[in-house]
Amino acid sequence: MTLLSQILASNHYDFPDPMAADPQHTGLIAMGADLAPATLLSAYCQGMFPWFNDDEPIAWWCPEPRCVIAPSDYQPSKSLRKTAKKAAWKITLNQAFDEVIQNCSLPRSYSEDTWIHEEMIEAYLTLHQLDFAHSIEVWQAADTDTDTDDSWQLIGGLYGLKIGSIYFGESMFHTVTDASKIAFWALMRLCDYSKIPLVDCQLPNPHLLSLGAQTLERQQFLKLLSKLTGEQGVSWQAHNFEAITCQSLLTDVTWQSKGC
Repeated sequence: MTLLSQILASNHYDFPDPMAADPQHTGLIAMGADLAPATLLSAYCQGMFPWFNDDEPIAWWCPEPRCVIAPSDYQPSKSLRKTAKKAAWKITLNQAFDEVIQNCSLPRSYSEDTWIHEEMIEAYLTLHQLDFAHSIEVWQAADTDTDTDDSWQLIGGLYGLKIGSIYFGESMFHTVTDASKIAFWALMRLCDYSKIPLVDCQLPNPHLLSLGAQTLERQQFLKLLSKLTGEQGVSWQAHNFEAITCQSLLTDVTWQSKGC
């Protein structure tokens, strides 16, 4: 029995079928339950994710349509390629998950509200400890004369969940221009290496669509989801991957498991 199946066996909640529960296509499927690992993983495997404010009941969503991107379809812009060519940044996997999610939870310039509140942070930190939630970090050298861990500053990153052969993107941040875009590019390359054919982006927006994302009808997404979550995927544990440079994104070989 896999770890996923063991955890799912302890789930106490039955989620409704999104197709039956939301005939009006509002995206809202259910309210209530909790953010325990079994609840979250069960929801994601059925196409739902939590999205609610701190002072509201837990709300579970499955949008119609669904925004997704195939890593093989991703095409970085010319300007981002220029950034990757010249930036002296390094990119890591799962080296600072807590810092990434804390940065993602900060209010944005266009809004003081945040849906990544303390209850959500604790829930995803637990999923990270269980090897389901993962982060990609982008670092800039604070002191070019040394190369210790303390000499690098976190300037961007993203986090999400990997279940089987699908990655569910949650949020990203940057404090330096293009750092989150570099993290997203690194995610595309990591998914490609790991034979993950689909990344869930949840809701469409112009930025995601400009990166190569597309929309799927909810029913089509749920059909794909049932297959992908049941597949065995490459482990993304941090000790399995070395840090990479931005320049490596421009080559055929980016991420590699240690020992390859």
